[in-house]
Amino acid sequence: MKIWQADFYRSPLRDTAGQVLWELLICDSNRSFEYTATCPQSAANSSWVAAQLQLAAGDQLPDIIQVFRPQSLSLIQAAGRTLGINVEPTRYTLALKQWLQEKQYPLALDKPPPVPLPENLWGEEWRFATLPAGELVDVFTERPIPILSIPESLQPINLGLASTIPVPGVVIYGGKQSMRLARWLQAAHPVALNYIAGTPDGLILEAGLVDRWIVATFADPDVAAAAQAYQQRQQQSRGLHFLLVQPDDSGMTYSGFWLLRAESCI
Repeated sequence: MKIWQADFYRSPLRDTAGQVLWELLICDSNRSFEYTATCPQSAANSSWVAAQLQLAAGDQLPDIIQVFRPQSLSLIQAAGRTLGINVEPTRYTLALKQWLQEKQYPLALDKPPPVPLPENLWGEEWRFATLPAGELVDVFTERPIPILSIPESLQPINLGLASTIPVPGVVIYGGKQSMRLARWLQAAHPVALNYIAGTPDGLILEAGLVDRWIVATFADPDVAAAAQAYQQRQQQSRGLHFLLVQPDDSGMTYSGFWLLRAESCI
């Protein structure tokens, strides 16, 4: 499968008349392929992008184009529809982000303040948990879980983690809302679940391209200490962590499991 990562956005460059230029950057996951093209802002539309994609592809168009920037998404999606290419919104565009950093282009995205999860989704209780990196994938792939997200790029072996490294996670007991919560999370595309110190402290879910959701708040010092340990373990696990949703603590049934990684590591 041929997968590209792409960005189309205003660049720091100007043309000879001083007009703003938009720059299209395309690469694959290891940057063995790179393509760059610029156009004046007046020509920055999906037709121009589609034409450039065809020029970059030659005889073989990509199957998927991954896009991390919300402002780029609609134009690249429209170009993708014209050419029959699937466009995937995702924050996991490491090669492209490295390229942008090398070019000293801004990467920061405007993010809305976090909002609470819808009340009709919230489970009965939650807790922190850990699993050894060497067991993490096998434990959940061998169980019948309706919603399972274990991207190959996030598997511990592919991150170079020792099998004994503890990978932290959060378990939510959803009760009767368990499958509804799991389906909502699947649609939201979880990226990372972070502990944020404050008054009160909280767990913030990063999802989609820029969405942020308040999963839990707490003032209990013991819970805060566990949350700090959870965040510290992420440093040991190269940002890898997990989210598990199940109806109860019986260990008999599961609703959803996601491998996640801290956005600073993406």
